[in-house]
Amino acid sequence: MSAAGEAPITLGVTGASGAPYAVRLLRALNDTATPVRLIVSSYGWRLLAEESGIDGLDALRAATGDWARVELYDALDRGATPASGSAPSRGMVICPCSMGTLASIAAGTSRNLVERAADVALKERRPLLLVPRETPLSLIHLENMTRLTRAGATVMPAAPGFYSRPRSIDDLVDFVVARILDHLGVEHGIGRRWRSGEA
Repeated sequence: MSAAGEAPITLGVTGASGAPYAVRLLRALNDTATPVRLIVSSYGWRLLAEESGIDGLDALRAATGDWARVELYDALDRGATPASGSAPSRGMVICPCSMGTLASIAAGTSRNLVERAADVALKERRPLLLVPRETPLSLIHLENMTRLTRAGATVMPAAPGFYSRPRSIDDLVDFVVARILDHLGVEHGIGRRWRSGEA
């Protein structure tokens, strides 16, 4: 469980395919009582509806557990708390991260609060995890990912492994979410870790 008074993690949800990852990640953060600053873009809301049947805020709350430590921000409000480097933060994850969002962050254009909060994470040298789900990758995608990696971000494609012998889509989703939580420094019990020699 997260300690009381701990700085929040900013979670951005954009329009790339991968709504189940976002829903499971938010539920996992809530299950560990991790404070969350949540920003969902307009295309993120559309994605949640199309891929997970979550057609609004009430449905998202119902699917993700206790919201006692979640603050929701308007993605168009570039003056909100996550836009400020002086606001304490443990870092940010964008899950899923569209290639348009990734490109904007790489260019520093900060068109909305998701992108501005990511820009803040980079300039303050805080963890920034980007979870794209796109294939194949163009040279432009790869160059943007390289630029962001050099700037300090971690690019973590939603690419689950199979060594744990997943038996369901939920197992595949958990694999990716567990890796995200590991990189954010959130203790959890999701999934099965690799042990050399195990069948």
